[in-house]
Order: sequence, then C-alpha cells, then structure tokens
Amino acid sequence: MTALTLGRVALRDWVQLTKPRITAMVLFTTLVGFVTASVGPVPLPALLVSLLGTGLVASGAAVLNQVLERGTDALMLRTRDRPLPAGRVSAADASVFGGALSALGLAVLMWGARPLAAAVAAVTLVSYLAVYTPLKRRTPLSTLVGAVPGALPPVIGWAAARGSLDGAAFVLFAILFLWQIPHFLAIAWLYRDDYARAGFPMLPVVDREGGFTARQTVVHSLALLLVSMAAAAAGLGGAWYLGGAFVLGVALTLFAVRLVSARDLAAARGLFLASVLYLPALCSLLLAARFQDVTR
Repeated sequence: MTALTLGRVALRDWVQLTKPRITAMVLFTTLVGFVTASVGPVPLPALLVSLLGTGLVASGAAVLNQVLERGTDALMLRTRDRPLPAGRVSAADASVFGGALSALGLAVLMWGARPLAAAVAAVTLVSYLAVYTPLKRRTPLSTLVGAVPGALPPVIGWAAARGSLDGAAFVLFAILFLWQIPHFLAIAWLYRDDYARAGFPMLPVVDREGGFTARQTVVHSLALLLVSMAAAAAGLGGAWYLGGAFVLGVALTLFAVRLVSARDLAAARGLFLASVLYLPALCSLLLAARFQDVTR
C-alpha cells in the first residue's frame, strides 16, 4: 500500500468518525430552523456561520460518542469495523479531535452567531454525551431521552436567527422529537440482535414479540401528524403546507400500522425507509412555505 493510499485511508477514518450523513441531516434541520425564523430575506453570512458552528459541534459529538461506545461498537456486527473498535484510530486521538471540533463549534456559535444558539448547542452536546449515551446501556427509555438532543438542531437555527425562542421554535422541536421515535424504533427492530449482543436494552430487544414496540410507532406517528399540522397554526405554513403535512403524516402512520399487523423485518424496513423520506419532505414543505411568504 502506497503512502498516498495510506493517507486516503487515514483521512477516510477521520471523516467517518464525524458521521457525515447524520451531520448533514443535523445541518438541514438547523437550516430549516434558521430560515423559518428569519424575518425578511435570509441573511446568508449569518446562516453560513450558524451552519458551520452547528456542524462542528455535531461532528465533535459524533466522535466523542464513538469514543465512549468503542467497547460496545466492537461487539456489534454493523459497527465493529468503525475506526475506533477496529484500532485504526486511538481513543486518545479521537478524544482530542472530538473535543476540538466541539469547542470550536461552540466558539463559532458564541461569537459568530448568537450566545443563545451556542447555549442550545451546548445543551445538545452535554445531553447527548452525558445523559443519553450512558442510558443506552440501562433502559429502553433511552430512545425518548436521546430524542431530546436529536430535536434541538432546528432550535439552534431558530436561536441563531432571532436570538430568542417562541412557540414556533418548540413546534419544530416537537416535530423532530416525535419523528425520531418511529425512526429509531424501526432501526432498533432491524438490528435488535446486534443491540442485544452489545447489551443495549432497546425496546425491540426487550419486547421480543414486538407488539408494544409497534404500537408505540403508531402512537408517535399520529402525534407527529397532529404536531406537524399545528405548525401551520404557529405561522410556519399555509394551506399547501397543511395539505402536504397531512398526506406525509398519514403515509408514515400507515407504515407504522403495517408494522403492528405484520411485526416482521420487512415491515420494520418499510417504516424505516418511510421515516427517512418523511423528514426531508416535511422540512422542504416548511422551507417552501417560508419562501412563498417572502415572495408575496
């Protein structure tokens, strides 16, 4: 293997530690929060700085999470080849890398965006690493706890745009919070043997028959449908948004209902894919509604 190839492999490992796909989704939802909170034309420089800071914090959190979970990652088939459990990156180096990214991101938000955005990002970072991560080994309720930091990126964007929070920001938070439950329960169903191997008591692991798990996906999908439509009442969208949100919410709920009746991997995979499509589609409706208001 040449030095150039080795360099590419090393770079790929460092990039992999930042979980680029998850970070990209974090940035997209942050953008939604910033754009929907902006009054008048969206200030592009402030948006870019906010995305930079949030992206650095999200990347740092991903790295530090893998440092904390490197032992359990080594036990799971889908994660054992990650850079840390595979031994390609040391825990000490990854800790410095993750800490530096997080600190830099908070500094960018504090001095380049707004202090409130930095504060929300700090809460996201601490709750993800110090609360959610250790709870994953202890209780199935960790999914609900983990949904809190996962729902805060649009709030970071909102805080960066306005410097304050109001009811609409919490509607965005509720949408992200409720969406994560069927999404992550579907993932946990697909990989429950892997989670069991690592000692994670995810709900599909302890609920082997799957009835309670499937019903929870329906309950939270229905709640998501209602909250997504409430966004219109909060001033985040008009009639077109309302219709689109209804169609998307009903479709997601139908996939959850299918899981209740089938309780198999195919139904769980269908719900997972539906959830993956749902969030960017709903966020796109919110963005379209915002730009429609600007052009009137």
